[in-house]
Amino acid sequence: MTFDPSAFDWTEPAEPTEIRAATVLPARRENIELHTADGLTLVGELALPEDAEPKATLVTLHPLPTHGGFMDSHVFRKASYRLPALADIAVLRFNTRGTSSPRGQSQGRFEEGVGERADLEAAVRFAAGRSLPHLWLVGWSFGTELVLKYGALEPAAPLVDGAVLLSPPLHRAGDSDLDLWAHSGKPMTVLVPEFDDYLQPAEAQERFARVPQAKVIGVDGAKHLWVGEKYASRALAEIVRATGGNPDLPATWAGKVSSAA
Repeated sequence: MTFDPSAFDWTEPAEPTEIRAATVLPARRENIELHTADGLTLVGELALPEDAEPKATLVTLHPLPTHGGFMDSHVFRKASYRLPALADIAVLRFNTRGTSSPRGQSQGRFEEGVGERADLEAAVRFAAGRSLPHLWLVGWSFGTELVLKYGALEPAAPLVDGAVLLSPPLHRAGDSDLDLWAHSGKPMTVLVPEFDDYLQPAEAQERFARVPQAKVIGVDGAKHLWVGEKYASRALAEIVRATGGNPDLPATWAGKVSSAA
């Protein structure tokens, strides 16, 4: 059985509700399938504003699946639960090849970031095919490697407005990939935790200096996994800012709400 994105239990409190870690706000949610150029079917979810057209679209690339990363990794899950309502942003999440979550398992097997190029391209192609506006690639950890290696290449590049990177390790992606992004001229925001396990702000400033349009933001107190509501909320605010929205996201919500298990 796969997860039903419409199965939340909704209440409508008389007073505004504080937005907490598990708060779910209204959206049009649907299970989706992506089809890769090499014949795989990937499972995912699309969350759209409930009563408006989206102003921008996040195509999310999750952390390393061999270390627990999947489409429900908490920052991306919270993005899908909040940003359609708070910022009129569409959020596309999916499991890369071989990755499982409550939504289901994507076909194939983990391919060390090589075959996953087709996964990124399938997600971008799906979003463009649905005429979703202003596509932004948002990678986290391993997902940043996919963004850096493939987001500035055909066929994805012409369809993408820019990128947001959370905790980039710069293991698989190197200087040549950064140079491609520099040449593209597309905007890039790089969120680097102060206590990241792999790449910390000072080194990130040096490495991303190859991309003149990259904005590197060191986040005091944060760690690689953005644990804690304070840091997850900061990441969401910076994502909204990068896509041209208002980063001052409300802390309360007046209207129907639900809570994730």
